[in-house]
Amino acid sequence: MTALSPHLRQATPVVAVRGEGVHLDGEDGRRYLDFTAGIGVTSTGHCHPRVVAAAQEQVATLVHGQYTTVMHPPLRRLVDKLGEVLPQNLDSLFFTNSGSEAVEAALRLARQATGRPNVLVCHGGFHGRTVAAASMTTSGTRFRSGFSPLMSGVVVTPFPTAFRYGWDEETATRFALKELDYTLQTISPPADTAAVIVEPVLGEGGYVPANRAFVQGLRERADRHGFLLILDEVQTGVGRTGRFWGHEHFGVTPDILVTAKGLASGFPLSGIAAPEELMRKARAGSQGGTYGANAVACAAACATLDVVRDEKLVENAETMGARLRRGLEAVASRNPAVGDVRGMGLMLASEFVTGDGEPDPETAARVQRAAVDEGLLLLLCGAWNQVVRMIPALVIDEAGVDEGLRAWAAAVEAGTSGAAGR
Repeated sequence: MTALSPHLRQATPVVAVRGEGVHLDGEDGRRYLDFTAGIGVTSTGHCHPRVVAAAQEQVATLVHGQYTTVMHPPLRRLVDKLGEVLPQNLDSLFFTNSGSEAVEAALRLARQATGRPNVLVCHGGFHGRTVAAASMTTSGTRFRSGFSPLMSGVVVTPFPTAFRYGWDEETATRFALKELDYTLQTISPPADTAAVIVEPVLGEGGYVPANRAFVQGLRERADRHGFLLILDEVQTGVGRTGRFWGHEHFGVTPDILVTAKGLASGFPLSGIAAPEELMRKARAGSQGGTYGANAVACAAACATLDVVRDEKLVENAETMGARLRRGLEAVASRNPAVGDVRGMGLMLASEFVTGDGEPDPETAARVQRAAVDEGLLLLLCGAWNQVVRMIPALVIDEAGVDEGLRAWAAAVEAGTSGAAGR
Protein backbone atom coordinates (compact mmCIF):
# COMPACT_ATOMS: atom_id res chain seq x y z
CA MET A 1 0.00 0.00 0.00
CA THR A 2 1.15 3.54 -0.70
CA ALA A 3 1.22 6.14 2.04
CA LEU A 4 2.36 9.66 2.77
CA SER A 5 5.99 10.21 3.67
CA PRO A 6 6.54 9.42 7.36
CA HIS A 7 8.04 12.88 7.75
CA LEU A 8 4.71 14.55 6.91
CA ARG A 9 3.52 14.36 10.49
CA GLN A 10 0.55 16.54 11.38
CA ALA A 11 0.84 19.04 14.21
CA THR A 12 -2.58 17.92 15.52
CA PRO A 13 -4.55 14.66 15.30
CA VAL A 14 -7.49 16.42 13.61
CA VAL A 15 -8.80 15.18 10.27
CA ALA A 16 -10.59 18.25 8.92
CA VAL A 17 -13.66 17.65 6.77
CA ARG A 18 -15.10 21.15 6.63
CA GLY A 19 -14.06 24.71 7.37
CA GLU A 20 -16.09 27.81 8.09
CA GLY A 21 -14.64 31.12 9.22
CA VAL A 22 -12.26 30.51 12.12
CA HIS A 23 -13.48 26.96 12.75
CA LEU A 24 -12.69 23.52 11.37
CA ASP A 25 -14.98 20.52 11.70
CA GLY A 26 -13.15 17.29 12.40
CA GLU A 27 -13.93 13.81 11.18
CA ASP A 28 -14.50 13.05 14.88
CA GLY A 29 -17.60 15.27 14.83
CA ARG A 30 -15.98 17.98 16.94
CA ARG A 31 -15.64 21.64 15.97
CA TYR A 32 -12.22 23.21 16.53
CA LEU A 33 -11.17 26.84 16.77
CA ASP A 34 -8.40 27.18 14.19
CA PHE A 35 -5.63 29.55 15.27
CA THR A 36 -3.30 28.20 12.57
CA ALA A 37 -5.16 29.44 9.45
CA GLY A 38 -3.22 26.96 7.34
CA ILE A 39 0.01 28.62 8.57
CA GLY A 40 -1.36 32.09 7.98
CA VAL A 41 -2.96 31.33 4.61
CA THR A 42 -6.73 31.47 5.09
CA SER A 43 -6.72 35.21 5.68
CA THR A 44 -10.46 35.65 5.07
CA GLY A 45 -11.32 32.52 7.03
CA HIS A 46 -12.19 29.07 5.79
CA CYS A 47 -14.48 29.09 2.75
CA HIS A 48 -15.42 32.75 2.77
CA PRO A 49 -18.57 32.88 0.58
CA ARG A 50 -17.21 35.57 -1.73
CA VAL A 51 -13.93 33.75 -2.27
CA VAL A 52 -15.75 30.47 -2.86
CA ALA A 53 -18.10 32.08 -5.36
CA ALA A 54 -15.24 33.69 -7.29
CA ALA A 55 -13.34 30.40 -7.46
CA GLN A 56 -16.42 28.42 -8.49
CA GLU A 57 -17.24 30.86 -11.26
CA GLN A 58 -13.66 30.79 -12.53
CA VAL A 59 -13.42 26.98 -12.43
CA ALA A 60 -16.43 26.84 -14.74
CA THR A 61 -14.88 29.40 -17.10
CA LEU A 62 -11.11 28.90 -17.35
CA VAL A 63 -9.02 26.83 -14.96
CA HIS A 64 -5.57 27.30 -16.44
CA GLY A 65 -4.45 30.00 -18.85
CA GLN A 66 -0.66 29.73 -18.76
CA TYR A 67 0.38 33.32 -18.36
CA THR A 68 3.45 33.40 -20.57
CA THR A 69 1.33 31.85 -23.33
CA VAL A 70 -1.96 33.73 -23.00
CA MET A 71 -3.28 36.49 -20.78
CA HIS A 72 -6.45 36.00 -18.73
CA PRO A 73 -8.80 38.54 -17.08
CA PRO A 74 -8.33 37.46 -13.44
CA LEU A 75 -4.62 38.19 -13.71
CA ARG A 76 -5.23 41.64 -15.17
CA ARG A 77 -7.74 42.39 -12.40
CA LEU A 78 -5.31 41.19 -9.74
CA VAL A 79 -2.53 43.44 -11.01
CA ASP A 80 -4.90 46.41 -10.82
CA LYS A 81 -6.12 45.51 -7.34
CA LEU A 82 -2.61 45.06 -5.98
CA GLY A 83 -1.76 48.45 -7.41
CA GLU A 84 -4.26 49.90 -4.95
CA VAL A 85 -2.43 48.52 -1.89
CA LEU A 86 1.24 48.40 -2.92
CA PRO A 87 3.61 51.32 -2.41
CA GLN A 88 3.38 53.50 -5.53
CA ASN A 89 6.88 52.81 -6.75
CA LEU A 90 6.41 49.01 -6.62
CA ASP A 91 4.55 49.02 -9.90
CA SER A 92 5.76 45.83 -11.60
CA LEU A 93 4.69 42.32 -10.60
CA PHE A 94 5.80 38.75 -11.23
CA PHE A 95 3.68 35.84 -9.97
CA THR A 96 4.50 32.26 -9.08
CA ASN A 97 3.09 29.57 -6.76
CA SER A 98 4.84 29.41 -3.37
CA GLY A 99 6.71 31.63 -0.98
CA SER A 100 9.97 29.81 -1.68
CA GLU A 101 9.64 30.39 -5.40
CA ALA A 102 8.91 34.07 -4.88
CA VAL A 103 11.91 34.46 -2.56
CA GLU A 104 14.14 32.85 -5.16
CA ALA A 105 12.69 35.12 -7.84
CA ALA A 106 13.54 38.13 -5.66
CA LEU A 107 17.08 36.85 -5.14
CA ARG A 108 17.56 36.19 -8.86
CA LEU A 109 16.32 39.67 -9.71
CA ALA A 110 18.61 41.27 -7.12
CA ARG A 111 21.69 39.47 -8.39
CA GLN A 112 20.91 40.17 -12.03
CA ALA A 113 20.05 43.81 -11.43
CA THR A 114 23.13 44.61 -9.36
CA GLY A 115 25.65 42.20 -10.87
CA ARG A 116 26.69 41.31 -7.32
CA PRO A 117 26.84 37.77 -5.90
CA ASN A 118 26.11 37.96 -2.17
CA VAL A 119 22.91 38.25 -0.16
CA LEU A 120 22.72 39.23 3.51
CA VAL A 121 20.15 37.35 5.60
CA CYS A 122 19.10 37.97 9.18
CA HIS A 123 19.76 35.30 11.79
CA GLY A 124 16.48 33.55 12.59
CA GLY A 125 14.84 34.21 9.24
CA PHE A 126 12.80 31.65 7.32
CA HIS A 127 12.53 31.97 3.55
CA GLY A 128 11.58 28.49 2.34
CA ARG A 129 12.72 24.91 1.74
CA THR A 130 13.91 24.94 -1.87
CA VAL A 131 17.69 24.99 -2.17
CA ALA A 132 18.30 28.73 -2.54
CA ALA A 133 15.54 29.64 -0.07
CA ALA A 134 16.78 27.07 2.44
CA SER A 135 20.31 28.43 2.03
CA MET A 136 18.93 31.79 3.18
CA THR A 137 17.01 30.23 6.09
CA THR A 138 18.55 30.27 9.57
CA SER A 139 15.50 29.76 11.78
CA GLY A 140 16.40 26.11 12.43
CA THR A 141 18.78 23.47 11.12
CA ARG A 142 15.86 21.18 10.26
CA PHE A 143 15.18 23.30 7.19
CA ARG A 144 18.70 23.21 5.75
CA SER A 145 20.57 20.13 6.93
CA GLY A 146 21.32 16.93 5.04
CA PHE A 147 21.50 18.17 1.46
CA SER A 148 24.69 20.19 1.28
CA PRO A 149 26.30 21.90 -0.46
CA LEU A 150 23.91 24.79 -0.07
CA MET A 151 23.95 27.86 -2.30
CA SER A 152 27.02 30.01 -1.86
CA GLY A 153 27.00 33.75 -1.39
CA VAL A 154 24.78 33.82 1.72
CA VAL A 155 26.06 35.88 4.65
CA VAL A 156 24.26 35.88 8.01
CA THR A 157 23.91 39.03 10.10
CA PRO A 158 22.15 39.45 13.49
CA PHE A 159 18.47 40.27 13.99
CA PRO A 160 17.50 42.35 17.06
CA THR A 161 16.06 39.42 19.02
CA ALA A 162 16.03 41.20 22.36
CA PHE A 163 14.53 38.37 24.44
CA ARG A 164 17.11 35.84 23.31
CA TYR A 165 20.00 38.20 24.01
CA GLY A 166 18.52 39.27 27.34
CA TRP A 167 18.74 42.93 26.31
CA ASP A 168 16.27 45.73 25.79
CA GLU A 169 15.19 46.40 22.20
CA GLU A 170 17.36 49.49 21.79
CA THR A 171 20.50 47.62 22.82
CA ALA A 172 19.69 44.65 20.60
CA THR A 173 19.04 46.95 17.63
CA ARG A 174 22.25 48.88 18.14
CA PHE A 175 24.16 45.59 18.30
CA ALA A 176 22.52 44.18 15.17
CA LEU A 177 23.27 47.25 13.07
CA LYS A 178 26.81 47.51 14.38
CA GLU A 179 27.41 43.86 13.49
CA LEU A 180 25.93 44.46 10.04
CA ASP A 181 28.50 47.21 9.46
CA TYR A 182 31.23 44.85 10.67
CA THR A 183 29.97 42.14 8.31
CA LEU A 184 30.14 44.56 5.38
CA GLN A 185 33.70 45.41 6.40
CA THR A 186 34.94 41.86 7.00
CA ILE A 187 32.90 39.28 5.05
CA SER A 188 30.70 40.73 2.29
CA PRO A 189 31.97 44.07 0.98
CA PRO A 190 29.28 46.34 -0.42
CA ALA A 191 30.65 45.87 -3.94
CA ASP A 192 29.83 42.15 -3.62
CA THR A 193 26.48 42.57 -1.83
CA ALA A 194 23.35 42.41 -3.99
CA ALA A 195 20.71 42.65 -1.26
CA VAL A 196 19.65 42.19 2.31
CA ILE A 197 16.46 40.18 2.87
CA VAL A 198 14.45 40.27 6.09
CA GLU A 199 11.01 39.39 7.43
CA PRO A 200 9.20 42.28 9.19
CA VAL A 201 8.37 39.67 11.84
CA LEU A 202 10.45 36.51 12.06
CA GLY A 203 8.05 33.63 11.32
CA GLU A 204 9.51 30.20 11.98
CA GLY A 205 12.22 31.99 13.93
CA GLY A 206 9.82 32.68 16.79
CA TYR A 207 7.45 35.53 15.86
CA VAL A 208 9.98 38.22 16.73
CA PRO A 209 9.06 41.64 15.32
CA ALA A 210 11.63 43.91 13.78
CA ASN A 211 11.46 47.56 14.77
CA ARG A 212 11.56 50.96 13.11
CA ALA A 213 15.18 51.76 13.97
CA PHE A 214 16.43 48.42 12.67
CA VAL A 215 14.54 48.40 9.36
CA GLN A 216 15.32 52.05 8.74
CA GLY A 217 18.95 51.22 9.46
CA LEU A 218 18.81 48.51 6.79
CA ARG A 219 17.23 50.96 4.35
CA GLU A 220 19.91 53.59 5.02
CA ARG A 221 22.75 51.12 4.50
CA ALA A 222 21.19 49.71 1.34
CA ASP A 223 20.93 53.23 -0.08
CA ARG A 224 24.45 54.17 1.00
CA HIS A 225 26.12 51.06 -0.38
CA GLY A 226 23.96 50.49 -3.46
CA PHE A 227 22.43 47.15 -2.58
CA LEU A 228 18.72 46.29 -2.46
CA LEU A 229 16.34 45.88 0.48
CA ILE A 230 14.08 42.84 0.05
CA LEU A 231 11.22 42.44 2.51
CA ASP A 232 9.84 38.92 2.81
CA GLU A 233 6.15 39.61 3.49
CA VAL A 234 5.07 36.03 2.80
CA GLN A 235 3.53 35.74 6.27
CA THR A 236 3.24 39.36 7.36
CA GLY A 237 1.43 40.68 4.28
CA VAL A 238 -2.28 41.16 3.48
CA GLY A 239 -3.22 42.59 6.86
CA ARG A 240 -1.69 40.03 9.19
CA THR A 241 0.16 42.54 11.40
CA GLY A 242 -2.60 45.15 11.58
CA ARG A 243 -1.22 47.01 8.55
CA PHE A 244 -1.71 45.81 4.99
CA TRP A 245 2.03 45.23 4.73
CA GLY A 246 4.22 44.60 7.75
CA HIS A 247 6.82 47.12 6.61
CA GLU A 248 4.26 49.93 7.03
CA HIS A 249 4.99 49.81 10.77
CA PHE A 250 8.54 50.97 10.09
CA GLY A 251 8.23 53.86 7.66
CA VAL A 252 10.27 52.31 4.86
CA THR A 253 9.62 51.03 1.36
CA PRO A 254 11.51 47.99 0.08
CA ASP A 255 13.11 47.66 -3.34
CA ILE A 256 11.51 44.22 -3.71
CA LEU A 257 8.48 42.95 -1.79
CA VAL A 258 7.69 39.24 -1.57
CA THR A 259 4.09 38.11 -0.97
CA ALA A 260 2.22 34.79 -0.73
CA LYS A 261 0.19 32.96 1.98
CA GLY A 262 -2.86 35.15 2.75
CA LEU A 263 -2.99 36.64 -0.74
CA ALA A 264 -5.49 34.11 -2.13
CA SER A 265 -7.18 32.69 1.00
CA GLY A 266 -5.75 29.19 0.52
CA PHE A 267 -5.17 28.96 -3.23
CA PRO A 268 -1.48 28.70 -4.21
CA LEU A 269 -0.28 32.09 -5.35
CA SER A 270 2.80 34.18 -4.63
CA GLY A 271 4.65 37.03 -6.23
CA ILE A 272 7.19 39.79 -6.08
CA ALA A 273 6.71 43.51 -6.61
CA ALA A 274 9.43 45.95 -7.64
CA PRO A 275 9.81 49.22 -9.53
CA GLU A 276 9.47 48.65 -13.27
CA GLU A 277 12.96 50.03 -13.86
CA LEU A 278 14.38 47.40 -11.52
CA MET A 279 12.22 44.57 -12.87
CA ARG A 280 13.42 45.32 -16.40
CA LYS A 281 16.93 44.36 -15.28
CA ALA A 282 15.88 40.71 -14.91
CA ARG A 283 17.33 38.65 -17.73
CA ALA A 284 15.11 37.30 -20.47
CA GLY A 285 13.71 33.91 -19.54
CA SER A 286 14.46 34.27 -15.84
CA GLN A 287 10.80 34.79 -14.92
CA GLY A 288 8.11 32.26 -15.77
CA GLY A 289 6.57 28.98 -14.68
CA THR A 290 3.84 26.59 -15.71
CA TYR A 291 1.35 27.19 -12.92
CA GLY A 292 2.20 30.73 -11.82
CA ALA A 293 -0.75 33.15 -11.74
CA ASN A 294 -3.24 30.32 -12.17
CA ALA A 295 -6.61 31.74 -13.23
CA VAL A 296 -8.55 30.26 -10.31
CA ALA A 297 -5.93 31.41 -7.79
CA CYS A 298 -5.99 34.91 -9.29
CA ALA A 299 -9.81 35.03 -9.10
CA ALA A 300 -9.63 33.95 -5.45
CA ALA A 301 -6.98 36.60 -4.77
CA CYS A 302 -9.15 39.32 -6.32
CA ALA A 303 -12.04 38.27 -4.09
CA THR A 304 -9.71 38.12 -1.08
CA LEU A 305 -8.53 41.68 -1.62
CA ASP A 306 -12.12 42.85 -1.98
CA VAL A 307 -13.12 41.13 1.27
CA VAL A 308 -10.11 42.53 3.13
CA ARG A 309 -11.10 46.02 1.99
CA ASP A 310 -14.88 45.79 2.35
CA GLU A 311 -14.87 44.04 5.73
CA LYS A 312 -12.04 46.23 7.05
CA LEU A 313 -9.98 43.18 7.98
CA VAL A 314 -6.73 45.11 8.36
CA GLU A 315 -8.33 47.27 11.02
CA ASN A 316 -9.91 44.18 12.56
CA ALA A 317 -6.50 42.51 12.77
CA GLU A 318 -5.16 45.46 14.72
CA THR A 319 -8.14 45.62 17.10
CA MET A 320 -8.54 41.88 17.65
CA GLY A 321 -4.78 41.47 17.85
CA ALA A 322 -4.63 43.96 20.71
CA ARG A 323 -7.43 42.09 22.50
CA LEU A 324 -5.70 38.75 21.98
CA ARG A 325 -2.37 40.10 23.15
CA ARG A 326 -3.86 41.48 26.37
CA GLY A 327 -5.29 38.06 27.10
CA LEU A 328 -2.01 36.30 26.36
CA GLU A 329 -0.14 38.69 28.62
CA ALA A 330 -2.65 38.08 31.40
CA VAL A 331 -2.05 34.32 31.14
CA ALA A 332 1.71 34.88 31.10
CA SER A 333 1.53 37.03 34.21
CA ARG A 334 0.09 34.06 36.09
CA ASN A 335 2.55 31.48 34.81
CA PRO A 336 6.36 31.89 34.89
CA ALA A 337 6.75 29.18 32.25
CA VAL A 338 5.74 31.81 29.68
CA GLY A 339 8.85 33.93 29.33
CA ASP A 340 7.69 36.30 26.61
CA VAL A 341 4.59 37.36 24.68
CA ARG A 342 5.26 39.14 21.41
CA GLY A 343 4.15 39.80 17.85
CA MET A 344 2.10 42.26 15.82
CA GLY A 345 -1.59 42.31 14.98
CA LEU A 346 -2.93 38.77 14.62
CA MET A 347 0.56 37.29 14.52
CA LEU A 348 1.29 36.57 18.17
CA ALA A 349 3.28 34.06 20.18
CA SER A 350 4.20 32.91 23.67
CA GLU A 351 7.70 31.61 24.38
CA PHE A 352 8.16 28.92 27.03
CA VAL A 353 11.22 28.84 29.25
CA THR A 354 12.60 26.71 32.05
CA GLY A 355 13.14 28.01 35.56
CA ASP A 356 16.59 29.27 34.60
CA GLY A 357 15.35 31.00 31.46
CA GLU A 358 16.41 28.43 28.87
CA PRO A 359 14.14 27.44 25.93
CA ASP A 360 11.58 24.82 26.98
CA PRO A 361 10.28 22.94 23.94
CA GLU A 362 8.86 20.09 26.03
CA THR A 363 6.46 22.38 27.87
CA ALA A 364 5.54 24.20 24.66
CA ALA A 365 4.66 20.86 23.05
CA ARG A 366 2.55 19.81 26.04
CA VAL A 367 0.65 23.08 25.95
CA GLN A 368 0.08 22.81 22.22
CA ARG A 369 -1.28 19.26 22.64
CA ALA A 370 -3.40 20.30 25.61
CA ALA A 371 -4.89 23.08 23.48
CA VAL A 372 -6.19 20.48 21.01
CA ASP A 373 -8.02 18.83 23.91
CA GLU A 374 -9.58 22.24 24.61
CA GLY A 375 -10.67 22.54 20.97
CA LEU A 376 -7.97 25.03 19.96
CA LEU A 377 -5.51 24.34 17.11
CA LEU A 378 -2.06 25.92 17.41
CA LEU A 379 1.43 25.57 15.94
CA LEU A 380 4.97 25.67 17.30
CA CYS A 381 7.93 27.67 16.04
CA GLY A 382 11.31 28.94 17.24
CA ALA A 383 14.75 27.34 16.96
CA TRP A 384 13.89 24.74 19.61
CA ASN A 385 10.14 24.71 18.88
CA GLN A 386 9.77 26.44 22.23
CA VAL A 387 7.29 29.04 20.96
CA VAL A 388 3.53 28.56 20.51
CA ARG A 389 2.11 30.85 17.83
CA MET A 390 -1.36 32.16 17.10
CA ILE A 391 -2.41 33.26 13.60
CA PRO A 392 -6.21 33.16 13.41
CA ALA A 393 -8.00 34.32 10.28
CA LEU A 394 -8.41 38.07 10.00
CA VAL A 395 -12.21 37.70 10.24
CA ILE A 396 -12.05 36.67 13.91
CA ASP A 397 -14.32 38.63 16.25
CA GLU A 398 -14.38 39.29 20.00
CA ALA A 399 -16.24 36.06 20.69
CA GLY A 400 -13.63 34.06 18.78
CA VAL A 401 -10.74 35.77 20.55
CA ASP A 402 -12.30 35.18 23.95
CA GLU A 403 -13.08 31.56 23.11
CA GLY A 404 -9.45 31.09 22.14
CA LEU A 405 -8.17 32.74 25.29
CA ARG A 406 -10.30 30.54 27.52
CA ALA A 407 -8.95 27.45 25.80
CA TRP A 408 -5.40 28.84 25.95
CA ALA A 409 -5.55 29.53 29.68
CA ALA A 410 -6.75 25.98 30.33
CA ALA A 411 -4.07 24.52 28.03
CA VAL A 412 -1.27 26.47 29.69
CA GLU A 413 -2.46 25.34 33.10
CA ALA A 414 -2.62 21.72 31.97
CA GLY A 415 0.67 21.82 30.08
CA THR A 416 2.72 23.50 32.78
CA SER A 417 1.53 21.56 35.81
CA GLY A 418 4.69 20.30 37.48
CA ALA A 419 6.96 22.00 34.93
CA ALA A 420 8.43 24.43 37.46
CA GLY A 421 10.02 21.64 39.39
CA ARG A 422 12.02 20.22 36.49
